[in-house]
Amino acid sequence: MNATTSLSSDAITAAAPAGFDYLIVGAGFAGSVLAERLANAGHRILVVEKRSHIAGNAYDHYDDAGVLVHPYGPHIFHTNSEDIFDYLSRFTAWRPYEHRVLASVDGQQLPIPINLDTINQLYGLSLTAFEVENFFQTVAETVDPVKTSEDVVVNRIGRELYNKFFRGYTRKQWGLDPSELDASVTARVPTRTNRDDRYFSDKFQAMPLHGYTRMFARMLDHPNIKLMLNTDYREVQDLFPWKHMIYTGPVDAFFDHRHGKLPYRSIRFEHTTVQQAQYQDVGTVNYPNDHAYTRTTEFKHITGQVHPATSIVREYPCADGDPYYPIPRPANAALYKLYEADAEAMDNVTFVGRLATYRYYNMDQVVGQSLATFKRLQEAHAASPPKGEERVMAPAHSPPSVATAV
Repeated sequence: MNATTSLSSDAITAAAPAGFDYLIVGAGFAGSVLAERLANAGHRILVVEKRSHIAGNAYDHYDDAGVLVHPYGPHIFHTNSEDIFDYLSRFTAWRPYEHRVLASVDGQQLPIPINLDTINQLYGLSLTAFEVENFFQTVAETVDPVKTSEDVVVNRIGRELYNKFFRGYTRKQWGLDPSELDASVTARVPTRTNRDDRYFSDKFQAMPLHGYTRMFARMLDHPNIKLMLNTDYREVQDLFPWKHMIYTGPVDAFFDHRHGKLPYRSIRFEHTTVQQAQYQDVGTVNYPNDHAYTRTTEFKHITGQVHPATSIVREYPCADGDPYYPIPRPANAALYKLYEADAEAMDNVTFVGRLATYRYYNMDQVVGQSLATFKRLQEAHAASPPKGEERVMAPAHSPPSVATAV
């Protein structure tokens, strides 16, 4: 069976009359990595995905113009982990790619993260790497302790650069002022004193040669894996015997928002095809102070595709829609702790991934978390071998049943 072939419930029953060892909810990075690892360890896997496709938000496809695009916004793979890169290399060849981003500020398009060229071009200076460090020190405002996203930037490069490059972008992206957000948001973006204009500095930076969807299809192409698309797991969880669930969706939704909704930020994507070979000089241009959208990405830079037309996407952050980004604030972290306690009380369900653990993870971090989870599950199997027949979990909107871990 082709890995992307979705089966009906009758076909699932016929294909696996004995049921499944694992019911995996979601076919993104977390669900697919765990499905592949567990299937190769001899377990029977059912993957249930509510969307019409595999690969989660990393899904890519060819648009009507024939350009390979990312419907859910640009996904740039980068990691410092050789183990994670080697693991994914089992399913794809790679195209080396180092992402570059410009920020539209004061009528210029300047490198971001801020580096030596950013400062020299912005202010018409000719500073050296040593001199620009002194420049940062003279404009920085000491903040102690550093608690918020505003504190991080102002403490490093001062308020003027903060206002030009960070404040407007962050307000659009999160719907909050940086002074209201955890320091981790802007701490992700470095400040450089050299001319390195790469957005990331990881050891491994590359794109799947034939796209993410092809990589995921190869990952899920195993006789022990059965796949159902366009399916809410609650519609089928009582139809097939299974022993353990791996859940990768929003943790608050799993528990029917019993403690209240966890805040997420969503995005509306506006895709456009332009009848010219190239639209902009780099993969992404940020607009911190202009327009309602945060950035424009041109996919051909990222994929390396040669095509007479080009396709771009503009991103409009919004409060409503699919959950993309957990909002990092202390109150939200405290609310998540309530759900985390509920999750830990369920020994027949494992929660993995950005939404299920309310973490602002990059793709490689989700892969790493999933590989570590597989190891723990295998250790649990070795310590407590299965004792008998499958169990089916009660619907999540009911008080959760607690079954013996397998």
